[in-house]
Amino acid sequence: MADKKQMTLNLTDREMTALGQLAEARDLSKTQVIRQAIRLYQTVVERTGRGEKLFFEDEQKQSKAELMVL
Repeated sequence: MADKKQMTLNLTDREMTALGQLAEARDLSKTQVIRQAIRLYQTVVERTGRGEKLFFEDEQKQSKAELMVL
């Protein structure tokens, strides 16, 4: 297994609540949610950096919306 590093993460009450809700909804630990979020963000940054776009599509409403990542 890869070497692991430890860090301290300070979150607002609102951020900690959101993290807890995500963890509970997906039956994951808060650490697992953070790791998944990092991997997702890394993918988004890499792909948008290559000029690709990120969309959300609602098939029922037949609508698409581009997500702007700044």
